Amino acid sequence: MAIDPDGGRCVSTDIAAGVSPAAALFHSLADETRLRIVARLARGEARVVDLTGELGLAQSTISKHLACLRDCGLVDYRPQGRQSFYSLTRPELMDLLASAEHLLAATGHAAVLRPVHRTPQPGLDHDLAQLDGASAGTRNAAGEAT
Repeated sequence: MAIDPDGGRCVSTDIAAGVSPAAALFHSLADETRLRIVARLARGEARVVDLTGELGLAQSTISKHLACLRDCGLVDYRPQGRQSFYSLTRPELMDLLASAEHLLAATGHAAVLRPVHRTPQPGLDHDLAQLDGASAGTRNAAGEAT
């Protein structure tokens, strides 16, 4: 799951080469673009063209980062005709992002890593209600971490 500097992909074979799964996971989320993609997909599924328009990045850049997130098991896609719709695969990712928001706020570096408004996503919603209730005191009316 660590980044291959030549291809820019997350490669699971690195775990077999000695990179711990935990280090590989955090490395996959250590890129600003991938965090932006994860935050966008937390609002609901999207096509590559949607992500390029919303994030203002080249198609090749988005595709490379989606491949990394797919290889890490955090993102998957469903084909529909000639299009592919990408979505998050693990509700636990929202738990991790919520914990990261709390840790960043506690260290004086508040950041919003989860979207405030999003489209309901089956499979991810069961944990989000608990997360939103638990973090309600850490966000202001605009949804910003406090």
